[in-house]
Amino acid sequence: MDVKEVLRFADDLVFAKTGEHLEDLQEAILGGVWEGQKYSQIAEASHCSEGHVRNVASKLWKRLSNVLDEEVTPSNLRSTLERRQLFIISSNSGNDFFIGNVNVCKDSQFSEYPQTRSPSTSTSNTSPPQTRLDLADAPHISSLSDSPDGDSFASRTSELATLEKSIVQENCNIAAILGISGIGKTALSLHLIRQIQHNFECVIWRSLRHSPPLETTLKNLLEFLLNKPEIELPSSIPDRLSLLMEYLRKNRCLIIFDDVQALLSSGQLGGNYRPECENYSILFTQIGETTHNSCLILNSWEPPREITALKGENSPVRALQLKGIGIAATEIFRHKRLLNPEKWENLINSYRGNPLWLKIVATTIQEIFRGRVAEFLKYDRLFLGEELALNLHRQINRLSELEKKLISRLSREVNPVSIEQLLQDADLSPSELFNGLQSLGRRSFVEIEGSALKERLKMIKQNRIKKKVGI
Repeated sequence: MDVKEVLRFADDLVFAKTGEHLEDLQEAILGGVWEGQKYSQIAEASHCSEGHVRNVASKLWKRLSNVLDEEVTPSNLRSTLERRQLFIISSNSGNDFFIGNVNVCKDSQFSEYPQTRSPSTSTSNTSPPQTRLDLADAPHISSLSDSPDGDSFASRTSELATLEKSIVQENCNIAAILGISGIGKTALSLHLIRQIQHNFECVIWRSLRHSPPLETTLKNLLEFLLNKPEIELPSSIPDRLSLLMEYLRKNRCLIIFDDVQALLSSGQLGGNYRPECENYSILFTQIGETTHNSCLILNSWEPPREITALKGENSPVRALQLKGIGIAATEIFRHKRLLNPEKWENLINSYRGNPLWLKIVATTIQEIFRGRVAEFLKYDRLFLGEELALNLHRQINRLSELEKKLISRLSREVNPVSIEQLLQDADLSPSELFNGLQSLGRRSFVEIEGSALKERLKMIKQNRIKKKVGI
């Protein structure tokens, strides 16, 4: 086995036994030891101390020993895993084999998210039904630029609990996870799947990043759910939609749509569809309003208009607005080996606790200031850098002219500003102001606190930022 096969195989073994995947540093240790590296080399490559690597490694070997029911050490790792792989393959004569309750297809090696071919497939008549997974579109958590490092994700436990309660206990129809780019929506959804997938017969992940036509999305869903080729599916969108709703009523399915904002238009207030994607409104409305046994998760920078209209605490449609990860972001700084921990909170507040933004700025501090946060914070202007500026530019470009005008006005304020003050000097009618502020709030660009506005993006008030994004 090469190192990629080893990591996939070990991760599948751990997941089948515990329902959890290996952490990033555990994978780095496993891959490093497999290739004959010393702990000091792994620590250097992972940007952490050798002592920390040894502590994590000790827990990893215990974890693998419990999973395999035999002692696993760095010296016997290769022989143990190769022997276990050979045993599993030789014990299963079909195309698929099982690790615990998880079915793994040989043809795809050891899939990171193993898929079952049929809910009735099992190794024996007494085995529980298998959850069918189609997560080919889902990224690996460790590959996400917006996923928090290590224990920093512990700050999302309340959000995970809220989502699990809404979806599993209260059987909501739609759960929208909303927030600005980099805040961790996709990572949160992936962690959520790990926790709740056993409650569903099918789990499907689809990325809408390239704005696929509704007809294509329905085709892809039905082909997997019904296990039928396209030629056997109805050709019209209404018939396909009807068939999908029938399946969702009879079965318990979890469907995740990532990057839903790609369906929505630029240059208008938030929540409006691009003309060619308008018919997604029918899909979201039917799933949100009708009675069925399934749930649709939507990850988006902003809510589609149906979500805004239908959401509520007692409604089958829920919306969760993600905010920054707060003090838990210090784990990112430890991983980047930043100095001056007494200044870390200032850095977190400046970048609103956004994991992606903090990773980008932490890298800059390490490369330019040799990790000294205090030196970086001496400068008045909030530094963006090309990567973060481009990230913001894509989102600013989506705003309507009214929203850009409001952002430009708010960028001149250091403190929260009242609505009365904005009405006086923004040269806008009350309806224009309220519509603009509401849309900016839904896009996570401003926060409304009582009668005052607090900027969501403090960096926008800097002249350099305004020049970058062309406001």
